Amino acid sequence: MTTEARVDLDPQRAAQDLASLVLTLVELLRQLMERQAVRRLDQGDLTDAQEERVGTALMLLDQRMNDLCAAHGLRREDLQLTLGPLGPLLSEDTW
Repeated sequence: MTTEARVDLDPQRAAQDLASLVLTLVELLRQLMERQAVRRLDQGDLTDAQEERVGTALMLLDQRMNDLCAAHGLRREDLQLTLGPLGPLLSEDTW
């Protein structure tokens, strides 16, 4: 006797989940870039012009993330992966 295992996928939900995963990874990279920029600012490694460019780039990237989330019906708080005993992937203090 054989039984067929079927996976019933909702295409809309699959697309939403994929968008959430991709945006979570982009948010992780954005947070890492922001932390690196703050470290460089704290160390005094940047000129005034570089500080201005980094600040502007980070603000624009933050706004773009909000736009992308809104376009996919997500909130920034929705972007998260839990890594089991290691805890959440993203830092929640940047939302």
